[in-house]
Amino acid sequence: MAFDHVSVLLHETVDGLNVRPDGTYVDATLGGGGHAYEVCSRLSDKGRFIGIDQDADAIEAAGKRLEGFGEKVTIIRSNYRDMKPELQKRGIDSVDGIVLDLGVSSYQLDTAERGFSYRADAPLDMRMDQRQKMTARDIVNDYSEMELYRVIRDYGEDRFAKNIAKHIVAERGKHPIETTGQLNEIISHAIPMKIRKTSGHPSKRTFQAIRIELNHELDVLKNSLDDMIDMLRPGGRICIITFHSLEDRIVKSAFRRNENPCICPDNFPVCVCGRTPKGKVITRKPILPSEEEMATNSRSKSAKLRIFERT
Repeated sequence: MAFDHVSVLLHETVDGLNVRPDGTYVDATLGGGGHAYEVCSRLSDKGRFIGIDQDADAIEAAGKRLEGFGEKVTIIRSNYRDMKPELQKRGIDSVDGIVLDLGVSSYQLDTAERGFSYRADAPLDMRMDQRQKMTARDIVNDYSEMELYRVIRDYGEDRFAKNIAKHIVAERGKHPIETTGQLNEIISHAIPMKIRKTSGHPSKRTFQAIRIELNHELDVLKNSLDDMIDMLRPGGRICIITFHSLEDRIVKSAFRRNENPCICPDNFPVCVCGRTPKGKVITRKPILPSEEEMATNSRSKSAKLRIFERT
């Protein structure tokens, strides 16, 4: 199966970067290379592009898509949490722009054996990086009931988290839970029929929660944003596309904190903490997909783009 993925908010994101033709740009979640191609097409021969992804299939697909841009492109297989040391190894200490598209690719969702989707029966996997040993199967079968409840509640924001965790533990007591189909059935039995009929697919939130836990998605995001902003040159921008409220909250908070880092009490007449702003938030409200994009790509419906500029 080809690595097929429609880049969400493509032009809004790349326009938001304010690409400098001779600049250095990073797509830290390279995927199939959609945003990357658009960025590279705006670079001169002096420009430089670095693409980072932990998924081997994405690396291969993006490499083919971008090969026409020659030596201006460097592709690295890594998690974006290691962006800073990976760039420094290549003699790059600062960049003019960074893109983060935090969505699961269409390829990953539609390739059943990757185990991301609740719409196909496949082994429980969900690894973004297939070099990782732990899989979703390990979480479902080895976490305690309390740990499962925490994951589903915090990362899936599912009001039936306690009941879903209880049902998972009861079922795995009879036999191991090996597939997405088995997990689907368990979740379905844990949610009242009237809710299942009116609230979308019953497994969506639990699958999201397990995927986030397995790949440490929110921790990586939270722990990487300040470093990324620090790496931007003056006038450089970071554009981040999120797909659920947990990610968006982290990005919004980090951008605000870097725009106004002062921690002095409100009643202090002047700032004494010495923390100075690193830049400004360009998007007071997130940029959303157009009606046309949502009509042609249903997976774009929950996307939000936020942009921060370094000063």
